[in-house]
Amino acid sequence: MPIPWIMQSMDTSRVDYRVIPTSEGITSDYPLPEHSTVPIEEAIRIVQNIAHKTGTETISVDDAEGRTLSETIYALADMPGFDRSSVNGFALITADTSDASAMNPCKLTLAGSVEKEVTHIDQINRGQAISILTGGILPEGADAVVGTEDCTIREGQIVISRKIWKNSNIIRKDEDFKTGEPLYPNGWVLRPQDIAVLASVGRIRVKVRRKPVIGIISTGRELVPAESIPKSGEVREVNSYLITAFCKRQDAIPVRYGIIRDDAEELTTLINQASQECDAIIVSGGSSRDEYDVTAQVIHTLGEVYTEGISFAPDKRTTIGRIGSILVIGLPGHPSATFMVLSLVVIHLIQAMKGSSRQKVYVRKAVLADHLHASSDSDRYIRVTITDDVATPLFGKAGLINMLSQSDGIVRIPAGSRGYRAGDRVEVMIW
Repeated sequence: MPIPWIMQSMDTSRVDYRVIPTSEGITSDYPLPEHSTVPIEEAIRIVQNIAHKTGTETISVDDAEGRTLSETIYALADMPGFDRSSVNGFALITADTSDASAMNPCKLTLAGSVEKEVTHIDQINRGQAISILTGGILPEGADAVVGTEDCTIREGQIVISRKIWKNSNIIRKDEDFKTGEPLYPNGWVLRPQDIAVLASVGRIRVKVRRKPVIGIISTGRELVPAESIPKSGEVREVNSYLITAFCKRQDAIPVRYGIIRDDAEELTTLINQASQECDAIIVSGGSSRDEYDVTAQVIHTLGEVYTEGISFAPDKRTTIGRIGSILVIGLPGHPSATFMVLSLVVIHLIQAMKGSSRQKVYVRKAVLADHLHASSDSDRYIRVTITDDVATPLFGKAGLINMLSQSDGIVRIPAGSRGYRAGDRVEVMIW
């Protein structure tokens, strides 16, 4: 599965992950929340339920890593398909070794050998052993293999000084997979090791979900292109680059529609265009608490708005709505706040559109370097930097872009809890 970003500079040896539901139980209709601001769990549920599903395509397994299956893969035959040896050694009948010991070794007659390419060999008899290589077909009647290091050869005989147990060092014909056994479910995100398994069962082409196409619109009267030299009062537009990189990491296809000047008419035109070309639309900077909050206005006009805010601290102004079947999200303008909402909410939107039934969240434990107080009415999410096993909270003014480069992850402080004290061992969600 496409994985959330992990800082390359930090030690990830103790990073673990939790798998949480994403798109299970999705329905086509979603009731409008009673309040204009919703908890983060509700925001996630909204985007999961109204996410526009992508279509499917059949591709080569060479291109399938990170893609989401849109079919269940079954084993079409037993694997490996024959009983075989897992070591270099000698096939035998274990009853012959029942009394074997160092003082009373078992001696078996070497009756031949099995080559890997041989498909049949006569049945082994009591008192015999047959030389066999790793992967070789187990002779009929043999029920174990003794490794070469556990026996000796003397004058054409195999000498064994201990009892060999039944099924030792052999792989049964259906021990890997049984005919009809499901290997991967619909919605599974393929990993590199899964590609090997698919090849082993002869599946070199698979049906997967198409990559979601995400339209990106940047709004702001003060914004200029990143390659420009800003004048007084102007700032370079960076959120479209951040959102583009985030979408690519989640195996989605970003499409940038440029910058507009907080103009409702212009935004309406662009959203109408993007809704014909994309699976979802992200509007950056159009959600605020002033007269320039145009995203919610436009969505209200063209479709329906489900929420205009997410109630977690620090507060994030986020609009979530739908125009026809296309979900539209209006993100806050500050890059650090945008990245927070992308990592906590938009990631679930992308996975739901791809039909993924689970979303991996990478976490690790660390010792907190400072106190973190809880809010009485909403969860707090505090950025931290991790050095060795110590998580140091990052407190900065809104809009400081250096928060992006300095933080390794976030700590969640549940609403109404006692918070955390310096020295507490806390769970950090890694970006």
